[in-house]
Amino acid sequence: MKKDTIKPIKRLSFRDEVYQTLKKSIINLELQPEERLSDKELAEKFGISRTPVREALKRLEDEGLVESLPGSSTRVAPLKLEEAKHAFTVVAALHALAARLASPLLKEMDIEKLEFSNKTLKIAIEKGEAIKAIEADGTFHKVFLDVAGNPEITIALERSLPKIQRLEISQFTTLKGLNSVEQHNQIISACKNQEYERVVRLVEENWLSLGKLLAQQNESRGEFS
Repeated sequence: MKKDTIKPIKRLSFRDEVYQTLKKSIINLELQPEERLSDKELAEKFGISRTPVREALKRLEDEGLVESLPGSSTRVAPLKLEEAKHAFTVVAALHALAARLASPLLKEMDIEKLEFSNKTLKIAIEKGEAIKAIEADGTFHKVFLDVAGNPEITIALERSLPKIQRLEISQFTTLKGLNSVEQHNQIISACKNQEYERVVRLVEENWLSLGKLLAQQNESRGEFS
C-alpha cells in the first residue's frame, strides 16, 4: 500500500463508506494491482467489524476491481489491457449519448464549467499530477452528464470507468503529450456554435483516441495481460 489513507470510520453506516474508500484507493493505485487484501486487517484499520468490509470487497469483486484466489485469499485485480479496451468502447458510447442529450440544453454557465475544468486539466498535466488531471477530465465530462440528467448513464459509467482510470494513472508519465486539452477546446467550440452532432462525434473521439493510445503503448511494452 503506497500510503495509509484508510482511517477509522466515525459514522454508523459502514458498508457504503468502506466500499467508496477502498474503490478510490484501488483506482488511485494506493492499493496496488495484485496487492493482497485481508478483511481482518482492513477492518482493524477502519475500526469496524469484518462484515461490512467483506460486503464491500464482494461488491468490488462484482465490479472487477477485486478478485478471489484459491485458498480464500483476496487481492486487487491486476491491470488488464483487454478489459480496459472493451471498457473504453462502452465509456465512449455512453459519454457520446450524454453529449447528445445535453448539448442542446447547455447554458452559458455550463460552457464556463467546461472551460474552467479544461484549464484545470491543462495545469495538472503540465505539473504531472495524474490524479488531479483525471479528476479534472471527469469534471469536464460530468457537465454533459449533469445536464443530460439520465441517471442510468451515470450508473453504467460507474462500472466501466474505474478500469480505465487505473490504467490512465499507471501510465500517466506516457500521457503528457496527449491532445485531450485541445480536443476539449474543440468540443467547447462546437458547443458554443451549437454544432450538436459535432459535439457528439468529438466527445466519442476524445475517449476512443485515449483508448487507442493506451492500447498501442501497452501492447508495444507488453506490460499487461
